[in-house]
This record gives sequence, structure tokens and C-alpha cells, in this order.
Amino acid sequence: MAETAVSSSSGLAAAQPAPATSNSLLNAITSRLVIIVPYLWLLFFFLIPFAIVFKISLSQTAIAMPPYTPVFGVDGFFDALSQLNFDNYVWLTEDALYFNAYVSSVIIAAISTFLALLIAYPIAYGMARAPTTIRPTLLMLVILPFWTSFLIRVYAWIGILKPEGLLNQVLLATGIIDEPLIILNTHIAIFIGIVYSYLPFMVLPLYSSLEKMDYSLIEAAQDLGCPPISAFWKITFPLSLPGVVAGCMLVFIPAVGEFVIPDLLGGSETLMIGKTLWNEFFNNRDWPVSSAVAVILLLLLIVPIMIFQSAQARAQEQGR
Repeated sequence: MAETAVSSSSGLAAAQPAPATSNSLLNAITSRLVIIVPYLWLLFFFLIPFAIVFKISLSQTAIAMPPYTPVFGVDGFFDALSQLNFDNYVWLTEDALYFNAYVSSVIIAAISTFLALLIAYPIAYGMARAPTTIRPTLLMLVILPFWTSFLIRVYAWIGILKPEGLLNQVLLATGIIDEPLIILNTHIAIFIGIVYSYLPFMVLPLYSSLEKMDYSLIEAAQDLGCPPISAFWKITFPLSLPGVVAGCMLVFIPAVGEFVIPDLLGGSETLMIGKTLWNEFFNNRDWPVSSAVAVILLLLLIVPIMIFQSAQARAQEQGR
């Protein structure tokens, strides 16, 4: 009987680790699924659409539906390779219109991002230093414009900025100006539209960085005789740099390819790559060239971001 009890107890002891093993296996599967989900998202909503656009950019224009010669069809691999055509990319280097559109888009997006940073930083700083009880309300006020359609908000600026609009009426009534200002269909209107539309994307990352900052560091610097301006540039701004970088990327990247704001507020003379891309697709019906424009635009935005992220990762590893 004693031997039987010992053997049964040893059998129970040997059987006890099984639930722990099954739990660890379940945790491993769950962690891998969590990692797979974002990769699947990138695959279906980024890589596959990019591959389709890149495929069209290597084709030739044709009078058909769709208006290009298909490549990578049911033919053999080498037959498909013989159909590839890089003339569209060569054409982009020969026509100055596309180069000027890229340069103009980058300049307008950079200026708009800088203006958005100048406006958003004091707002985010004030929100971060506000009492804790009213911070959710201030955060809601920043997000509130997203409750209205983007197109309606841009159209509203037409009514404000046009010569007989609200802004000119107020300035004329107060005697500040003698004749209406010409703001609509200028670069100033584009800057106003981009800064207004993308300002929350700059405020939110800045607020996230400033809200987590330890403000006792500023008090310590002031106790040691550091002026407030010096304390800001030496302590506050460096600690908020992650929010500054994130906000600038969230504003600059969509602003480069913006189409609605330049088309409605900038007029027909505005040269930006988003409008050029739309004209190639819908007016000229040249899908291969427009796809090549889109591919180059994506590479111009993605490559610098990847280089920056790799450099930042190396800096963090060296800091450790």
C-alpha cells in the first residue's frame, strides 16, 4: 500500500507541470498573433497596393480599359520581364513639371509644418501645465474639428478668405484696411488651410511629451539662477523633442501629397504633386506615368523616415 501511495503521489507530481506548459504555449501563440496582426495590416493595406501601383508604373499607356498594357499576366516569367517598361521614370526626369511639383510640394509642406509647430507648441504647453481637472476638456476641444467633415471645413475657409468674405468684411468695418485683401488662390491660403487642418496632429504628440515631463527640473534650474528662456531651451524643448519629431512627421507627410486644400484654396496656378498626380490620372488618363509619380513620392517620404528611425535606434542603443 505504501509503495502504491508513493507511486501515485509521484505520478501526480509528474502530471502537475502540464498546465504550466500549456499556458506557456498559449501565451507564445497569443504573442505571435499580436505581432502578426500589424504585419498583415501592412501587407494588405500597404505592400499589396504599392505592388499594384508599381506594376502599373512599369506598363505602357494604351487606349483601353484600364488604360495601360497589363504586365505580369498569365505569361511566363521571362515574357513578363520583357514587357517591363521604365520609360515612365525616365520621362519624369526629362519633364521639368514633375521636378518643380516635387520641390514646390516639399517647400509648402515644410513651411506649413514649421508654422504648425509654432502655433501648436504654446497650445500643447498650456494644456500640459493646465489643472488636471480641465485637461480632458482642452483635449476634447483640440479633437473637436475632426467631428466635422474635412471637405466642409476647407470650404468654410473659402467663405472666410474670399474678397467679400468674413475676414475682409471685419477688417473693412474696423478700418484696418481700405480695400479687400487678396488671400484666396494664393500660397497664404494654402498655408492657412494646411495649418488649420493638421494642427491637431501637431498638438497631440507635443501634449503627450510635455504632459509626462518632470517640471521639478525647471524649478531646480530656476533655483540655480537659470533664466526662464534658457530653462526652456535647455530642459523643456529637448525633453519634448520626441513629440516635436512625431508631430512634424504627422503634418509634413500628408501635406506633401495634399490635393484638396491646394485645389480649393490655392487655385489653378498652384503647383503641387498631389494636383499633378490627379491630373495625370483623371484628365490625361495616363495611369503608368501617374503611378510612377506616386511611387517616387512614396520613396521620397519613406526613405528619409527609415533612415531617421534607424539612426534614432542606434542612438538609443548607444545611450543604453
